[in-house]
Amino acid sequence: MVARRSLHAKALVVALFAMFVVTIGLASARTFDHGKTVWFSDTTIASGDVVRGDLDIIFGSVTCENGASIEGSVRTFFGQFDPQDGCSVGGRVSDAFGSGPIDAVVPWLAAPNDDFVAQNRSFLKKLAWDVVVVFAFLLFPLRVRIALDRVEKHPGLCAAAGAGALVAALPIAILLLVSILGIPLIPIEIAAFFAALWIGHAAVALLIGRRFYELLRPHDTASPLGALVIGLVVVTAAQSLPIVGWAVTALVILVGLGSAILAFVRETAFRAGGIRPVGV
Repeated sequence: MVARRSLHAKALVVALFAMFVVTIGLASARTFDHGKTVWFSDTTIASGDVVRGDLDIIFGSVTCENGASIEGSVRTFFGQFDPQDGCSVGGRVSDAFGSGPIDAVVPWLAAPNDDFVAQNRSFLKKLAWDVVVVFAFLLFPLRVRIALDRVEKHPGLCAAAGAGALVAALPIAILLLVSILGIPLIPIEIAAFFAALWIGHAAVALLIGRRFYELLRPHDTASPLGALVIGLVVVTAAQSLPIVGWAVTALVILVGLGSAILAFVRETAFRAGGIRPVGV
């Protein structure tokens, strides 16, 4: 009789322990009922997590582990999505600004034709982007030099202007679309946006290239094109680094875009406390 009671007690303890383990497992799983947006961070969607909606990744990185579920689509905006085996995505996975614009500029990279291109697509896209930046530098040398001056003298203001431009780009496009008469201006806005990105990227790379060359050869001065190439190599290498690569990309985009916008503002306007277009 005593042995039977002891057996029942042990079974009860085991059952309670099993329920405790299951409860802990269920409690650790997270559910995002209205989708999820990741800003400027590295995030893991763990096993058992459920995203009921879309997942938007903006200047960040998300790892989706085995057993995690995303019921909607995944969109990356200058970010990275790493789905592991067993990660469930109900919708589509799209790269809004990372691969789309570059594919539009260099469509031959959109579909790899051989194993080499397939294995090095990311590097080739970055290389193609750098080629376009060099082209923008050769096409708009004056604006690149003015943007370089803005980066050197007003880096914080450039970053703020770039952030404002990123936030305002989509609402402006929506207003143009709603107004109907402004629809023809949408392609102009897109073209101006990417032109500013390329000019600003060239300015940031030119500044980094000059500083890097001065460290290597302090008594010599690099040519503008040589400094630009050096800067592009350094920036591209930094963007390829794990964990911090997205932060470098975000910084280059914000500062570069802002410097390109401020390149159309007179320098005297900063000292006078006002903002006036160049030539006014």
